[in-house]
Amino acid sequence: MEKDDRLTDGVIMLRPYRVSDIDSVYEAARESIPELSVWMSWCRPDYSIEEARTWIELQPDKWQKGAEYNFAISYNAEPLCLGGCGLNVIDRGCGIANLGYWVRTSQTHKGIATAATLLLAQFAFNELKLNRVDLTIAVDNQASLRVAEKAGATREGILRNRVVKNDTPSDAVVFSLIPQDLK
Repeated sequence: MEKDDRLTDGVIMLRPYRVSDIDSVYEAARESIPELSVWMSWCRPDYSIEEARTWIELQPDKWQKGAEYNFAISYNAEPLCLGGCGLNVIDRGCGIANLGYWVRTSQTHKGIATAATLLLAQFAFNELKLNRVDLTIAVDNQASLRVAEKAGATREGILRNRVVKNDTPSDAVVFSLIPQDLK
């Protein structure tokens, strides 16, 4: 897949991050600090545009090395950054990756995270030839738990101290998607 390739369901679009996304990603993250900072350690009150720039500038190298595949989420017809999603912790030997997502606060409750999850899982299975994607979600993150359920992921169990929330280990629910789930 080339850096400019896009994934779409006709409503939303996922595409690899570009340097031109820095301001939009920064604005989306800043808008969402009260909601996201509980779950994502990077999205904190002192999050800076320099951090957004550094992270985005690292993406092409991670993509090229096959270490991570991170995408900006937008509507097909608008450049507004709706959030982001990606595949990381990729184990090529087992064909497994972790799938994560976030959506800016003003755009939640519109099915964006669910649609992005399904597009990203299709990418994982069709382009990367993975066998499974995991969604590892803090047990009290009700919004993300609903996304996994709406995407048709299978709830497999609770792993103790699997995620860190506010510098404290927390239990997480593990969901999975496999290629057959999307057929």
